[in-house]
Amino acid sequence: MRPLADIEQRLDALEAGGSGPDAAVALVELGEAVLEHWVHARDLVPTQETREGFRLLALHRQGCTDDPSFNACRETCRELAYHHNLVTSDPLHPATAQRLTMMTLVARHLFLFVTGKMQVAALGDFCCASRPIRQQVEPQQTG
Repeated sequence: MRPLADIEQRLDALEAGGSGPDAAVALVELGEAVLEHWVHARDLVPTQETREGFRLLALHRQGCTDDPSFNACRETCRELAYHHNLVTSDPLHPATAQRLTMMTLVARHLFLFVTGKMQVAALGDFCCASRPIRQQVEPQQTG
């Protein structure tokens, strides 16, 4: 399993300069890697199955088992798949760069949600805002 720090570094690299269908494929694979961590943390073996053509969506479904709050990132996963389809079906489209930027933001959101949920189980009970984490963080001093 790919370490979370490596996933974050790859997201940073793609944010700095990913382009084309290869970047779209890589972003979906990073989303899968993040969800593998969630599934593994729940003592399950990450599925190799697909839903609607995406392993990402199958992993999300598996991750929701016995934890309905994890469903908070369902639309995030679906949006990642949607933008993947847009980029790979027409890589020369004028909006491809914008779509890849959106994919990177969505993949980062998935990463932050899952890693946050691994720290605070209640994250996602009401929305995916990280309020439980924010409440634990001391305000930064400004000077």
